[in-house]
This record gives sequence, structure tokens and C-alpha cells, in this order.
Amino acid sequence: MTKQKIFPARTISGAVAVPGDKSISHRYAILAALASGASEIAHFSAADDCRRTLECFRRLGIEIEQRGDVVRFAGAPAEGLRAPRRTLDAGNSGTTMRLLAGVLAGQAFKSKLDGDRSLRRRPMRRVIDPLTQMGARIRAREGGVAPLEIEGVPLHAIEYKLLVASAQVKSAVLLAGLFAEGVTSVIEDVPTRDHTELALEEFGAEVIREGHAIRVAGGSKLAGRNLTVPGDLSSAAFFLAAAFVLPESNVLVHEVGLNPTRTAVLDALARMGGAVQAVSVRSEGGELVGDLAVRDAPLAGGVIEGAAIAQLIDELPVLAALGPYTEQGIEIRGAAELRVKESDRIAAIVENLRRMGATVDERPDGLRVEGRRAGRLHGAAIETRGDHRMAMAFAVAALGAEGPTVIDNAECAAVSYPDFFATLEKMVER
Repeated sequence: MTKQKIFPARTISGAVAVPGDKSISHRYAILAALASGASEIAHFSAADDCRRTLECFRRLGIEIEQRGDVVRFAGAPAEGLRAPRRTLDAGNSGTTMRLLAGVLAGQAFKSKLDGDRSLRRRPMRRVIDPLTQMGARIRAREGGVAPLEIEGVPLHAIEYKLLVASAQVKSAVLLAGLFAEGVTSVIEDVPTRDHTELALEEFGAEVIREGHAIRVAGGSKLAGRNLTVPGDLSSAAFFLAAAFVLPESNVLVHEVGLNPTRTAVLDALARMGGAVQAVSVRSEGGELVGDLAVRDAPLAGGVIEGAAIAQLIDELPVLAALGPYTEQGIEIRGAAELRVKESDRIAAIVENLRRMGATVDERPDGLRVEGRRAGRLHGAAIETRGDHRMAMAFAVAALGAEGPTVIDNAECAAVSYPDFFATLEKMVER
């Protein structure tokens, strides 16, 4: 395992282009593989998670060619996907496993989805249950965890109300709905990221939105498209946060996805007093894209709770890591979902902040981090638990600490941002 040493910095400045959005890359890849005709997806995410999705579709008989960050899909053969000869390996990617479960449930063959030790602990019952209601036959280990053995059958449409605010569950059901008889509906009380709905429309499916309901008709014909993936706002958030840790900072992030269901992190920072300016905003492929400009500013801190939690779930670790740099501290409530991500992120955040000298109160569904009055952070040995967001969040926290910080298993950052540490090092000044 690789250790990464982070030294304190004076400031951070410059322009950066972050990798393609993971969530959108997954969805474009899935729909391009199912579509009739060729597709070309530019700025495809370099994350290992998205590579897993591509490899799964190669094993399902889809011809895929990749050069750099451009991925070309030959499109679905006339006979459709083919039965895989080997287990489909999702690695650490919950998105790969859950969304492919929706696709595979409607195929005319048996398949098996598995992943690494971390993914085998994550809850899959949340997708198994609605897919079973549609007629799917899915076997899992005790507790509803991977591996998943899926026997594809003819599916029927359902109306399903999300029990957990999860874009992955919503997407799995909508993708299964493409292979179901009738119109499949998903009801969500708390809006989640809508990349699947937008991508379905871009590839030619008819998507109907009525209030809290999203509907897709079975048998919708998908056509190949040429699309560009926006930059990943969740990756950009680490550089935005770093600008608030270090004085006299000035950062510009190019070509970032600004989908309204993803920009809660910008709203959260603004409420704390750290405004981020969006410029050159435009629409591409149904997604909003623009540049983000940020200068350092004192952050007040505050409470993060309620409906914002579902839309901030990926950014909560770095926001928590900002807590010791705010005036009032940061409190996160109603975020029990953090316990079942790539790691128990609540426990990991609390442990590592305490190692750095922060005052932190751990709660079942969240935490409270005291602000700058509790004292300056100091360098420490950080345990990432193999979680990419822990590695990157504590790299940001370490920039303003006293003394060097050593991050263990730093290569786990490659799950979403392979070049993160090198990019960060180029932008900081000491």
C-alpha cells in the first residue's frame, strides 16, 4: 500500500480541469452499450469505477474501444447482450453493481455480479427488492449483499416509491423498466441526482416527469449519441475546499458539471460565507456545464441536515474536514447513509479528525466538528480504510495543519481521481 505525505501549504492557486463526472460516465456507458448504432463519449472518467462498467459490458459482448478519455461503442448487436462466460466484477463500484443489476434483470440469460471486499459489505437489498417486484430472480448472500446471481426473465412494470433517497436505486429500476412490459414509475419524495433521466432522454427514450414521479416506457428504442462528459463536481469540491483552508487562494476549475441536483455543495459553502462563482454556464447533452472561480474567505460553518443530505452525500467528507477551519464548526445530521458507503465514513471522519487534534462528537447519523477556536490541526497518520474520499478529504485538511500528514493506502484515490495528489501538489505554494 502506498503512503502519501502531505506538507502544510501557504496558498493554492491556478486553474484545474477535473476528470469526467463518474455518475454521468457510468450512465452514458450503459446507454451507449444498449443503443442501436455507434456512440462516442469524450472526457470519460478515468476512475477505476467507470473502467469496471466498461469491462462488464465487454464481457456482455459489447465492442468498446478507448483512446485516452474518448470511448467508442459499436452499439448493441441485433441479438442483444450475450451471456457472460465469467463473473462480472464491479470492483469497488456500487454504481456499476446496482445499475447493471437493473439491466441484467431483463436479459434472457443468467449472470453473476461481484465486487471487492468493501463492495461485498454494501447493501444491495435496496435494489433487489424493487427488481424482484418486477419479476426478477436475484439471489444474494445473507443480508442482501453481493455477489448477486441474476436470472433474467421477462419483467413487468411497477410503480415504486423509493424507501431510501438513492439515485442508484432509482436508476436501477428505470433501466430495468426499459426491458419491462408497460410503464415503470419511480416516486421520490426527496429529489436525487437526475443524470439517468437526462441521459435516457439524450439517447432517445421517452421519460415523463410528473411531480415526484419519473416514468419510462418499456421497449423504448435507444440510438447512439456523441456526447462529452462534464467535469466531476465532487472532484472539484476538494480544490474548492482547499481554497478556503489556505489564505490568499485563487482557484479556477474548468468545465464542471453544474446539474442543479448536484450543486448543493456550492449552496452549502455559500451559506457558510464561501461564495463560488459560476461563469460561462451552458447546456451540453442536457447537462449544465461551466467554470467555477473561488477565492479564500472566512467560513462561518453551520448545520447540514434535511433534504440537502441526499444531494451532498459525496461531498460530506470534505465539508466535515473543513470544520476545524470554520468559526462555528460544522454539524452534520440525518446522514446515516454515510455508514454504508465505501467505508463507515462517519467513523472514519471522526477517527482521523481526532488524530489531527480536532474536537469531534460522533453521533449515530452524523457528527459535530468544533471550529478553529478549538485549536489548529496537527499532522497525523491518516487511516483511509481504502476509501477514496477519505484520502482526498484529509489531504485537504492536512494543507492547513502544523507538520506533515501521512495518508495510508493513498492509491485508493484512483477509484475516482487517479491524478489527484499530483494535481494538488502542482497547485499549492509553500
